[in-house]
Amino acid sequence: MSYILIKNGSYRNNPIKNKVFPVIKNIVNSKTGSFVTVDGSKVLGEKFAKIRVSLTDPSNAVFVEQDSYDTQLRAINTVDTLADTGPVYTDSADEQRMNEIETRFDILNEMTGNLKSGDIRAMIVTGPPGVGKSYGVTETLEQQSMFEDISGATRKFEVVKGAMTALGLYAKLYQYSAAGSVLVFDDCDSVLMDDLALNILKAALDSGKKRKIFWNADSHRLRQEGIPDEFEFKGSACFITNIKFENVKSKRLQDHLEALQSRCHYLDLTLDTMRDKVLRIKQIARTGKLFTGYKFTPEDEAEVLEFMETNKHKFREMSLRMVLKVSDLKKISKNWRVLAESTCMRRS
Repeated sequence: MSYILIKNGSYRNNPIKNKVFPVIKNIVNSKTGSFVTVDGSKVLGEKFAKIRVSLTDPSNAVFVEQDSYDTQLRAINTVDTLADTGPVYTDSADEQRMNEIETRFDILNEMTGNLKSGDIRAMIVTGPPGVGKSYGVTETLEQQSMFEDISGATRKFEVVKGAMTALGLYAKLYQYSAAGSVLVFDDCDSVLMDDLALNILKAALDSGKKRKIFWNADSHRLRQEGIPDEFEFKGSACFITNIKFENVKSKRLQDHLEALQSRCHYLDLTLDTMRDKVLRIKQIARTGKLFTGYKFTPEDEAEVLEFMETNKHKFREMSLRMVLKVSDLKKISKNWRVLAESTCMRRS
């Protein structure tokens, strides 16, 4: 087993300085920075048995002999080692909640992966804006379409955004009605306010073996585009919305939404509180994907996250998009906090 001295590093935005650890996985250098995976159980506590320590520079870590590690353990004895490492690490309740959130999004990605095969034919995903609902779905479908892209074939999925009429919905479903096709409706909540569009959507999201969709009115557009007034929808559909169905007060709309829920898989990402949204941001940050492209040091990332959490009730919204807005300001100005207060927060 090899041992490494971390002169200057961080774990989940908490500093680690002058600590020796057993190495689980050697130093990895990537575009987003360097990191090393170590066993921190005897230095930081049992729940830190496998942690990935970020390094501001690979030279901030050096390999040492086991004697250095043993000497450190004797010195630690029963002393609380977190006391001299700076801010307290995420407590167990927050850690558990972040793991629950991560699991929920893993479920979303897994279910999305089964849309193309048709094993899952219809799904509704609900959660607050800006938490990565659409990103995960789109990324999964793009990965599955890699061979289509390489061969030059037409992609068999589309993400539709914004307002949509009932006729537009019918035409789009026909376009992606073949088996193996996936149609994703993102931020198309206007469909839920139109009875005709809702009935078409219910037919498309039905989990029955045969999904027949009808247009029982004359339409010049359908004739012009060669779209029949009825067809069988053999593709898969995913409806992504910010509306939490259980919270809708309109009785008329409630009945429709209950009918939708009964027809297909309904995944609530359960990010219902400000704390959940903040933890979702931290959960993405610890994957190394949140600040990609900003060339921030771990200290820079920690400053942004601390600023977001401290001012969480002042921002117009707490979301991944808002973190990136603040990061843009930090990238261009030393006065980024003042700029963020002026452009990203509500007026008191």
